[in-house]
Amino acid sequence: MKIAALFLATTTAASAFSTQGISSRAPTALSAEPVPLANGAMSFNRVCREWRCKYDGDKTTSKSLEAISKVLDEKLPEIKKASSDIKVNRLVCGGCLDFKLMMTVPLEDFGPWEEAGFPPEKDFLEAIKAIDGVSVVETQVSKYLH
Repeated sequence: MKIAALFLATTTAASAFSTQGISSRAPTALSAEPVPLANGAMSFNRVCREWRCKYDGDKTTSKSLEAISKVLDEKLPEIKKASSDIKVNRLVCGGCLDFKLMMTVPLEDFGPWEEAGFPPEKDFLEAIKAIDGVSVVETQVSKYLH
């Protein structure tokens, strides 16, 4: 199911994802209620878009990791336009040579960002694919549980 469809489901009372009893604040057109999961044991109200790849070399001296960082520095202002409440995290694993960029936005901001194609995802991914030593470039959507 597309996250945008899930967002719409959370904003209607007839939804299978009804949030009655989950929150005491009144729903508004500007904020989505948490969506329950696991029979109410968990819920989410933020969604994460992840861009990830493999880099080569040692994490302390990797030229490909350095180049990825430069692309990110260039694209970060555009990434932050996705939401006034975006959280951007960089993760580097020196053991499995993973670089991950995780951008978490409120549920109500995710649908419009998804419909727009997650800008500047296409440009960012094309730029890192062109870096020597970068491979396995992928994306993923995850729910941010609380």
